[in-house]
Amino acid sequence: MRLHLLALLAKEPAHGYELKQALEQTFGSAYPSPNIGQIYVTLGRLEKDGLVRAVGVEQSNRPNKKVYYLTAKGREHLTTWVDEPTEGPRVRDEFFMKLVLAPLTGIADRMALINRQRRHYLSLMSDLNDLLDRTSPTDRVAILLIEGAMLHLQADLDWLERCQEDLA
Repeated sequence: MRLHLLALLAKEPAHGYELKQALEQTFGSAYPSPNIGQIYVTLGRLEKDGLVRAVGVEQSNRPNKKVYYLTAKGREHLTTWVDEPTEGPRVRDEFFMKLVLAPLTGIADRMALINRQRRHYLSLMSDLNDLLDRTSPTDRVAILLIEGAMLHLQADLDWLERCQEDLA
């Protein structure tokens, strides 16, 4: 969440609730609604690290609020993140480790593991389909996030088939 908040603050200064709303509006229903407490804890850490600075703003009839600004160090940190490629495929897949090691211990059967994982992926796919159905056609960002997750899941399902053919 640190980098997401820095990116929003690069656009304009904001307080915590504005950042929460910006995340929700930007990513729509495809992105879990962030907890406001988590946002403020993260902002505090960013401030401690010198990536943002907070300025108190007085409000009449309400408690004062802090508006957060991106610092030069924060902009540099954000630029580094944007410029670096995102991690690719995971070679040390947790499920694959279970698939290879658990049968050696006698704890689990490979087919049982594959079938359980397949059911889990199919359940997640169903949830994503439901989410896609509920998403407004004009919410292109949310649709792209959901479709991306579905494509990753489909690849995982295809890979499970391959594991079943080769290992079971």
